[in-house]
Amino acid sequence: MPSRVTPKPPPPAKPRPASDLPVRLGISRCLLGEPVRYDGGHKREHFLVDVLGQHVEWVPVCPEVEAGFGTPRESMRLVDDVAEPRLITVRSRQDHTERMRRYAKQRLRDLQALNLSGYVFKKDSPSCGTWRVRVYTRDGRLLGTGKGLFADAFQRTFLLTPIEEEGRLRDQGLRENFIERVFGYHRWQVLNARPTRGRLVAFHTAHKYLLLAHSQRHYRELGRLVANANQCSDRELARAYGQLFMEALAVKTTIRNHVNVLQHLAGHFKGSSAARGELHEVMNDYQNGFVPLSVPVTLIRHYVRVLDVPYLRDQVYLAPHPKELMLQNHV
Repeated sequence: MPSRVTPKPPPPAKPRPASDLPVRLGISRCLLGEPVRYDGGHKREHFLVDVLGQHVEWVPVCPEVEAGFGTPRESMRLVDDVAEPRLITVRSRQDHTERMRRYAKQRLRDLQALNLSGYVFKKDSPSCGTWRVRVYTRDGRLLGTGKGLFADAFQRTFLLTPIEEEGRLRDQGLRENFIERVFGYHRWQVLNARPTRGRLVAFHTAHKYLLLAHSQRHYRELGRLVANANQCSDRELARAYGQLFMEALAVKTTIRNHVNVLQHLAGHFKGSSAARGELHEVMNDYQNGFVPLSVPVTLIRHYVRVLDVPYLRDQVYLAPHPKELMLQNHV
């Protein structure tokens, strides 16, 4: 039997003002390649470590190790109740529920100081799984599915923070949506650190076409909120805007919505029939599935520079996340 080792949790990152922060995400430590799983192994994810990791700062967390269960350790599962499950070891039937809850309460308090812009959890984990984690009866029969104890506590604490599981991020559409929400939430965090009506109006203006690509209903509601900004304090306004903003980004985009936005953008090139003609052709190719979204977006960015269209230069829709992630090549 391998020796029982309890890796020390990484030292907490020092809190800094949101305007000075990199895009900081929590992550299950095993996904970074750390050997902290119950069997002493890891689940390193190439995209998270080698691609996304170039653009974000990871905050590694392993609830089971940091709560003192060690590595390797006896495997655990959720039992008894789908809504309020217990965390029980499979062989010895030890109940670690309260120990995990105490740990979660303290760890989440630490994380609140770090201005996290998102979190990637390990799927199927009784501590970190966020969807469809199996819950059993005491005699081993499948009862249903629920959430891991730490992941559930995180979601209850960080209501707006984007979360995903590494397994779901292998789906290109879900990956695009998650990363767009992460970078959108980070921009809102910077705004929320020093909210004023003027800065909020500028934020809303810059996100106009990104919001339209997700949800026209939310865009209209956010527009009304900004128009009536004098009815509440700057802090209350920013908080209300942030909730609606993140709700909007959670709505999946569609080809139809993207085409609508692209047509609006092309309308700003009225002085150049050549630009409008080329954009119309490329938009048709995108609508028919011949080219990815990156092609018309790149062409529009080109004409924004060549024709000098200041209003579009600052539109987040044209660069919602680092181009090196190449996400728009798949949608």
